[in-house]
Amino acid sequence: MSGRIILHSDMNNCYASIEQKLAPALAGKPLIVCGSRAERHGIVLAKSMEAKACGIVTGEPIWQAREKCPGLVEVSPHFDAYLAFSRAARKIYARYTDLVEPYGLDECWLDVTGSTRLFGNGEEIAEKIRMEIREKLGITVSIGVSFNKIFAKIGSDLKKPDAVTVVSRQNFRQKLWPLPVGMLWGVGPATEKRLVRFGIRTIGELATADRDAVSRAAGKGGALLCGYAAGEDSSPVMPLGWRDPIKSVGHGMTATRDLVNNDEVWLMIYHLAQDVSHRLNLAGMAAEGVAVAVRDQSMGYVEFQCQTPAPVLSPLSVARVAHQLFVGKYDWSRPVRAVTVRAISLCPQGQAVQTSLFGCPQADERRERLFRTVEQLRGRYGKNAVMAASLCQNIAASPQAKGWIQMPGQGIRH
Repeated sequence: MSGRIILHSDMNNCYASIEQKLAPALAGKPLIVCGSRAERHGIVLAKSMEAKACGIVTGEPIWQAREKCPGLVEVSPHFDAYLAFSRAARKIYARYTDLVEPYGLDECWLDVTGSTRLFGNGEEIAEKIRMEIREKLGITVSIGVSFNKIFAKIGSDLKKPDAVTVVSRQNFRQKLWPLPVGMLWGVGPATEKRLVRFGIRTIGELATADRDAVSRAAGKGGALLCGYAAGEDSSPVMPLGWRDPIKSVGHGMTATRDLVNNDEVWLMIYHLAQDVSHRLNLAGMAAEGVAVAVRDQSMGYVEFQCQTPAPVLSPLSVARVAHQLFVGKYDWSRPVRAVTVRAISLCPQGQAVQTSLFGCPQADERRERLFRTVEQLRGRYGKNAVMAASLCQNIAASPQAKGWIQMPGQGIRH
């Protein structure tokens, strides 16, 4: 294989495999890692190979999974253990190259172009890593070997579990072009539907399609996807420890009961904004835009967003914008099941901004100073040392929900 040599290593059934490793009695049993039914997080987060053989898929309700497999074992997630295994795997990867770019807990890209004199060709390095992961961690990985990140990722999906697949410049047309277009990185369900309506069903058809026409059919990223399908990706594998600039900061939660009016949604949004603002502050950022995503009782999903007249940081400022957006956009055709609040269009805190004639910069400044004081108290005495009085009541919020920092590109950079 000439040119770059890129590996994509994917831990097979990561969460479920680790649970079986930690509890040997579960080995060989159909197992799912799932959320709390009491907190209405009762969906399949991960499944073992045995559960997969019964037709169980990630994201389906637990009751539906049980209908497919009556003997199904349910296990709560242990994220600390998954993180420990992930770190151990990355240490193994780092023995072969310093260019190791994580993509979630269970996947990594490796650029081993400069490692061949020490460890052999790309396929040989992949086999060594596969065997070392199995022997030292007791779990398996599937590894794709290719000349770019996109094809290496597809390669890791072609043979599972515990396998190595080589996608070369010589064979990628035969191996990848007949595959469904949805298997290409960057083609989500909505884009796949648009491409299929346009007559593009396979990766090969996308690779050879007219790029301007695809862009008109699938959006401005259509030409880029055509390039991916044709093997033109040249994005680098970033060094281990490198962090992408923060694109947005969000926090979402499934309510413990359906929310039925604007007041209940306000409490949920204000609760979520506490975490959003805290994470913004840790990153030294403020938001020039806010987005609100809503999942209703029937699992329908909508998202609204807007720009703010001036950067916002405090929970009250973020929540007010988010709630105003929700009230103005949501039609209340159904009760609300889940809400997500995101701070978008981020900017550094303290940067000069054009003030509005109709705004009140002094009040905004006092609010931000109060927020920073509260942050200091919480940092010293704990998260619940200072709370908004309205959030002390019994709101429909789960104490287990997690937030995130969303990165741009999801691992593909140009």
